[in-house]
Order: sequence, then structure tokens, then C-alpha cells
Amino acid sequence: MNASGAVTKAPSLARRLVAEGLGTAILVATVVGSGIMAERLAGGNQAIALLGNTIPTGAILVVIITILGPVSGAHFNPAATLVFAARREMPWSEVAPYIVVQCVGGIAGTALAHLMFDLAPFAIGTTVRSGPSQWLAEAVATFTLIIAILGGLRYAPQSIPWLVGLTITAAYWFTSSTSFANPAVTLARGFTTTFAGIAINHVPGFVAAQLFGAAIATLAARIMFPAPMPGE
Repeated sequence: MNASGAVTKAPSLARRLVAEGLGTAILVATVVGSGIMAERLAGGNQAIALLGNTIPTGAILVVIITILGPVSGAHFNPAATLVFAARREMPWSEVAPYIVVQCVGGIAGTALAHLMFDLAPFAIGTTVRSGPSQWLAEAVATFTLIIAILGGLRYAPQSIPWLVGLTITAAYWFTSSTSFANPAVTLARGFTTTFAGIAINHVPGFVAAQLFGAAIATLAARIMFPAPMPGE
């Protein structure tokens, strides 16, 4: 129902899939592209390069969630999609299509970033990101992201874009993995050897840790964010 009181039809699955693919592509293009730009301009200073990668990522999340959230829910993240399905907030039949377009969109975003910086569309990632500390960091980052989303939906739904953007901005700096927190983005970053890359054979470990963190966050949210009472 819109502001005039008329009943509005939910966007079709096709429209939602386009929004998910486009949003994930823009997100990854921002992550990879800003990483390339930051590394080129930082003069070897890794802290400055990371800052130059962090700010655009947090900023674009605010934008794409604000404009595409009303269309698809603005998941852009298979972990989030699985959480919403587990909470019965979307049908399981739509999970696979969502995840496929998120992954395809993310990979397209990597290619787009490369082409903008005059690089080959793809390069198999070689950056070492593995080991217990990295996996723990990814579980923590994803846990924090999902808690921010579910808590925001319960108590401050209009603030979701900012909550997600700020969570990822913070997690870039307080996690040793720099907070991928997204299986589709992780896969896409496995096709770049630039600042934002990850060795392609290290992607599964990151994804497993992310899904574990999302599952724990889903359980925690049931305790911390109960369903609203009638009239609340």
C-alpha cells in the first residue's frame, strides 16, 4: 500500500533479480575499483590504501541499499538471502536465483573495475588470505553485519542503509580479514590480483566462515530481537 492508500503490487521476481545483480555488480566494482585507485595513489602506504578502499565501499552500500532496497530487499549477499529464507521472510524457491545473480553480478563487477583501469577483465586471485585468524575474522564480520541488519529491521528499518554501510566501514578496520562478509563478493574478489583480491583457492574457507557467522547471528537475533507484540 502506498501513501495514497492504494494497494501496490510487489515487484516481479525478474525485476528483483535484475536489482540484485546490478546492485552486487556496483558493489564489487566499487570495492575492486577503489582498491586499485587507492593502491596507485597511496605510494606504498597500506593504511592509506585501506582507508581509500573503505570509504567508497561504505558509501556505495548506503546508496545502493537506499535505491534498490524497495525493489529486491537489497541483499547483494548470499548469506543475507539464506538468513531471510531461514526466517521465512522469503520463499526458499527464490534463494537459488538470488544467489546466482548475486554471484554473476559480482564477477561482472570485477571485470568492469578491471576494464576501467585498463586491466584484463579477469585475473586469478593470488593474495593469501587463509588460516584460523582470517576465518574467525570473517565469521565475526558476517555475524556483526547480520546482527546489524536484523536489529535494524526490528527497531530502525529506515536506517538500514546507514547501518550496513557503517558496519562494513568499521569492520574493514577491526577485522584481520578486512571484512569481506559476503560469499558473492568473496568469489568475485577471487578474480582479481589487485589490492582487494583473494587467492581463488582461499575463497571456500572464507565462504564457510561467513555462513557460520550468519547462522550464529540468526540464532542470536531470535533471542535479542523478538517479534513485535500486537499493537507495537
